[in-house]
Amino acid sequence: MLNFTFHNPTKIFFGENQIAAIAKQIPTDAKVLVTYGGGSIKANGVYDQVSDALKDHQWSEFSGIEPNPQFDTLMKAVAKIKEEGITYLLAVGGGSVVDGTKFIAAAARFEGAEPWDILSKHAKVTDAVPMACVLTLPATGSESNTGAVITRGTTKLAFMSPYVQPLFAVLDPKVTLSLSERQVANGVVDAFVHTMEQYLTFPVNAKVQDRFSEGLLLNLIEEGPKALATPDDMEVRSNIMWSATMALNGLIGAGVPQDWSTHMIGHELTGQYGIDHARTLAIVLPAVMKVQREQKRGKLVQYAQRVWNIVDGTEDEIIDQAIVKTEAFFKEMGMPVRLSDADLDAASIYVLVAQLEAHGMTTLGEHGDMTLDVSRKVLEAAL
Repeated sequence: MLNFTFHNPTKIFFGENQIAAIAKQIPTDAKVLVTYGGGSIKANGVYDQVSDALKDHQWSEFSGIEPNPQFDTLMKAVAKIKEEGITYLLAVGGGSVVDGTKFIAAAARFEGAEPWDILSKHAKVTDAVPMACVLTLPATGSESNTGAVITRGTTKLAFMSPYVQPLFAVLDPKVTLSLSERQVANGVVDAFVHTMEQYLTFPVNAKVQDRFSEGLLLNLIEEGPKALATPDDMEVRSNIMWSATMALNGLIGAGVPQDWSTHMIGHELTGQYGIDHARTLAIVLPAVMKVQREQKRGKLVQYAQRVWNIVDGTEDEIIDQAIVKTEAFFKEMGMPVRLSDADLDAASIYVLVAQLEAHGMTTLGEHGDMTLDVSRKVLEAAL
């Protein structure tokens, strides 16, 4: 196991009707800005619950944060914060709203000339407006970590800072009952791939992290299809919601090598072709498993044996079966597993590789050995 420091300060309020907890968690003298997306929270009752919880607070709202939060939109919120003297942010929505609010929090107190530098130049964040969130779509884990992904035009970039870690997060599985099948499937697959990118690297004898990861994968494989088949099952929704949070709150990634190549390639697919984030991951991960099978051999065999219970055959046969099983799971969740499933052909590969190069994504993978040529081979394997 590698050396690590683990600290997660986000306070979690999990369960039905926990939105009311907001009232006592946000200081009554705070000037609160509630951020959200397209307005679905007004249709599903979440907005009313938040309004009731904030009845003794001074608050205003900012809506319109996109599924891939756009820099220009977020900067409008930054201007509002400065104009109104906002001192606290409450993100109400899925991972994109939480990510966007993290950037708003950092940009509002950024001392540099250009807030985009936080993303493009990795400018250090030294302060941020305090923030919390009410999660409505379990997927990204952003509700209890330090990271965010922001889009500007067709460019998607990430930043991380402890200053934007939510102080608390409300996770009420009941609010997820109004999600569409596509949103549910996206969330399950996003959480699955988050887990895989911290698990499917090379063995370092991190038994606790491995077993936690395998448990999350098994849970998502079991509960994901149930969420589509029995959409009103609160127990299923609860287990998916908590799995998605645990997949990226730092716990399973502590003391282990990580590989975020699937996400980096996937970001380019979203940026260039507007494909849902999780759907890009379903396309790219199996191809990474195929192309990087030697680098990942030990963990691929372990994954096959422990998660899919594949024990018969040679190592190569076991690995092949595990990849087939993974693709079958994604298909069961209604996901594409090939570029062609998303109406893309070989011509798209040149565009995607060029974008990877433009964004400096030239040495991906847990070993830093995924050059542009290797990424090209991954995309070719995904055709």
